[in-house]
Amino acid sequence: MTDLVRGNTDLDDADLEWLHSLVSDWQLLADLSFADLVLWVPQAGEATGWIAVAQMRPTTGPTAYPGDLVGTVAKAGRRGLIDVAWRERRIVREGDPEWGSGIPIREESIPVRRGAKMLGVIQRSTNLSSVRTPSRLELTYLDIASVLAQMISEGRFPVDGEEPNLVRSPRVGDGLLRLDRSGLVIYASPNAESAFRRLGLATDLVDTHLGVTTAALCDTGEPMDESLTVILSGRAPREAEVEHNGSVVQLRLIPLIHDDDRVGAVVLLRDVTELRWRDRELMTKDATIREIHHRVKNNLQTVAALLRLQARRLQIPEGRAALDEAVRRVGSIAVVHETLSHTPEELIDFNDIADRVLMMAGEVSTAETRVIPKRIGSFGVLPAVIATPVAMALTELLQNALQHGLPGRFGLLEVIATRDGDRLTVVVADDGVGMPADFDIESTVSLGLQIVRTLVGEIGGRLEFNERPSGGTEVVIDVPVSGERR
Repeated sequence: MTDLVRGNTDLDDADLEWLHSLVSDWQLLADLSFADLVLWVPQAGEATGWIAVAQMRPTTGPTAYPGDLVGTVAKAGRRGLIDVAWRERRIVREGDPEWGSGIPIREESIPVRRGAKMLGVIQRSTNLSSVRTPSRLELTYLDIASVLAQMISEGRFPVDGEEPNLVRSPRVGDGLLRLDRSGLVIYASPNAESAFRRLGLATDLVDTHLGVTTAALCDTGEPMDESLTVILSGRAPREAEVEHNGSVVQLRLIPLIHDDDRVGAVVLLRDVTELRWRDRELMTKDATIREIHHRVKNNLQTVAALLRLQARRLQIPEGRAALDEAVRRVGSIAVVHETLSHTPEELIDFNDIADRVLMMAGEVSTAETRVIPKRIGSFGVLPAVIATPVAMALTELLQNALQHGLPGRFGLLEVIATRDGDRLTVVVADDGVGMPADFDIESTVSLGLQIVRTLVGEIGGRLEFNERPSGGTEVVIDVPVSGERR
C-alpha cells in the first residue's frame, strides 16, 4: 500500500499513516458487515481516476470478489457510488444490487476522512447469493458496522493515537458484546457468554454492567492500578485482560459515536487461557535454560580455578603452560555461557564476548609481549551453537599470535569482523614474524590450531592462513551464522 499511495497519489506521510491504521483494523468492519472492503484513493496529477490500494475479505460470509483488486485503476465515472461519496462526503447506499460473475452484489461507498481532509473511499461489497432472514447476532453485527462506517466517514475511526497493543487483537468471531452508553450489556454473542462462563459467571451477561460484573468475578482482594469498572465502561478505547477460575480472557473496547454522542461500545473478547498457559510454560523453560547456563558458567569457572591452582604447584614449565592454556580455553566457553544466562533466547550479541576475549588476551600479553589487541567491525548477533566455537577459535588464534607471531615485542594484533548476510568473516592479523616456510594447517602439531581447524569445520566454515604483504600473518575464518551444523 505504501508504494501505491506514494507512487500514484498526492497524500502525505500523515495521510498514509492514517490509512495504515485504518487498514490494520478494518477486518472488524468487514466481518461485522459480512462484506468485502476495497480502499480507493484518487490518483495524482493529470490522472482523473481511482486506484485500489488495499482489500479485505470477510471471515463471516462469502466473498464478493475472489480476485485481487489491489493496484486496479478505475477512471472517474466508472465507479459512480465512489464518485458521489467523495464529492458529497457521505455514505452512499443507493442503487440496485450489481451482478458480478452471476452473483448479486450490493455496493456501498464510505468516505475516509482524517479530520476535515478526504483521503479516499471504501467500497463495501456484500455477496447476496445466500440471503436469508438474519439472526439477532447478524442484525447486531450489521448495526455495529453501520455505526463504525459512519465513524470512518466522520474521521472518528480509527481513533487517532490509539492502536491495539495486543499481540493478536480479538476478532468478531472470537466473541462480541454490545454495550449501551451506561456500560450495560445489551447483546452477548454465544462465544462471549462461553468465555464468561469459564471465568465463573453463573448468570447471563445481558442486562448486567460489564465493568461491575467483571470486577466482581476477578476480585482477588488485592489493590488494582485502575478499577475494572472504569476500564470496561466503554467510554474510551481500552484493552484489558482478566483472569479468574483458571481462565484468561482478553478484551478490547471500542466506543461507538454517532452525531458527536457516545451511543455505547463494542467489546471484542477472546479466551486466551491456552495461550497464556503456553507463555508461562515458555517463560519457565527460558528461566530454566538461563539457570542451567548460569550453573555451567559457575562450574567452568570452578574448573578453571582448580586448573590454575594446580598450575601454580607444578615445577615443570611445560606442564604449567599446558594448564594455563586449558584455563584460557575453559574461560572462553564460560564467557559464552555467562552471556546466555542473561538472555531469554539462544542468541548472543557477540561483540561483548569478543571484547572480553580480547581483554583476556591483552592481560596475558601485558607481561609477555606488551601487545594490546583491538577489534574492528561488528560480529553482530550469533546463535549459541556458532558463538561457542567462534569464541574458542578466536581465543586460540589470539594466543597463537601472541606466543609465536609476536614474541617479546611491541606489535599489531587486530580482529576484523565483517557480516555479509548470513555469513561472518573474522580476520585475525598481526605484523609479527610470519609463518614458517613449511607451515601446513592440515599437518600442524599445534594443539591450538588443531582445535581451531576442528571447530571451524564442525560449523561448516572455512579457515585460511596467509602472509601479510607488509609482514606478519593473517588468519581468515569464514562461517555461516544460521546456527545449523553440518
